[in-house]
Amino acid sequence: MPVSAEVTAMMGCDRHCTYCLVRLRRGPGRSRTPEEIVAEAQALVQSGVREIALLGQNIDAYGRDLPEVGQALPPVRPTLASLLRQVHDIPGLLRLRFLTSHPADLSDEVIQAVAELPKVCPHWELPVQAGDDEVLRRMGRGYTAAEFLALVERIRARLPGSSIATDVIVGFPGETAEQFERTLELLRAARLDAVHVACYSVRPGTPAARLPDDVPPAEKERRRQAVEALQEGVVGEINARLLGQEVEVLVEELHRGKWKGRTATNKLVFFQDAREWRGRLARVRITKTGPWSLQGEAVEEGVRGET
Repeated sequence: MPVSAEVTAMMGCDRHCTYCLVRLRRGPGRSRTPEEIVAEAQALVQSGVREIALLGQNIDAYGRDLPEVGQALPPVRPTLASLLRQVHDIPGLLRLRFLTSHPADLSDEVIQAVAELPKVCPHWELPVQAGDDEVLRRMGRGYTAAEFLALVERIRARLPGSSIATDVIVGFPGETAEQFERTLELLRAARLDAVHVACYSVRPGTPAARLPDDVPPAEKERRRQAVEALQEGVVGEINARLLGQEVEVLVEELHRGKWKGRTATNKLVFFQDAREWRGRLARVRITKTGPWSLQGEAVEEGVRGET
């Protein structure tokens, strides 16, 4: 049984991003009931899983299609925040993650829930896709670059030390060199912990497929490499701050003679130790940092959340 397992919270999506096939193939957002999700998560934890990741294409929309419930008046509809609280209380669960969030839908209620629930990891998968407002409009994203940056600041103000990952598409139809530069400017300003970047490719049947795919492949690749080079420097600096610090690692497996695990902020950590660590929380002092992973030495076993 793996240390970490995924539980689908909802299928489909109500958003109309012009480049995306999810709604076309899977339909509108459909939430599973909290009872179904909690039961599945409980069974996984009882079988040895220590971390649950709740999944949804736009998980912030969880519960909007479910009926109102409860004895109180007025009755309430389940939300992602209420679901996090229910799954959080499962005995034996050490960590809880959720993804993917949409910048236009992530609520202050969810940010507050993450701040209050110690098992919920302060790591956010928050795709921005582009840093130019006109490109974002053509993508159908529903927010501006300034609104995305303001959301990042709200998260960091409430939860200092949070890690934030994003997705970026380069070479979207009509994206000029100047518009792409605004994406780089946003990434420099936001200083995110991870950027997953992809060159735009046509998805037949999507609204964007009707737009001219007018950015040459070589230019798309140049832009992709520019994002990766920028991000390598940013995350290298972010991770360097952890040198000499102790972090809590949920250990997943033994990999090439070293224990491999992740921090609550999704930093990949390797360390050597003769003890058995799989599925346990370890305190690790960081002795070496890099943009993609950290190296360290075990200090002691963590105790938070172990039951």
